[in-house]
Amino acid sequence: MGKVAWGIGIVLGLFFLVRAIAELVVIDFSDPATYRDDWGGPSLVGVLLVHCGPGLLAAALMAVVFVRRSRRRRRLGTGSRRSAT
Repeated sequence: MGKVAWGIGIVLGLFFLVRAIAELVVIDFSDPATYRDDWGGPSLVGVLLVHCGPGLLAAALMAVVFVRRSRRRRRLGTGSRRSAT
């Protein structure tokens, strides 16, 4: 069950991350008509918060998990190669 939860979390996090990047590419910052009817509209700040906020949150959470796992591996000695001598 834990592997399924991790898999769903990774897929969902990547979805939010790609969605945030796509939103930055798709909208025209100088033309309010491109984002007025989106969630968080009519202001640009609201649209970016609603569409890019979850992506930033997912990226931060993935970074924290990656750093914790790499520190744990380094502490346990499984992440580095050691010579036999």
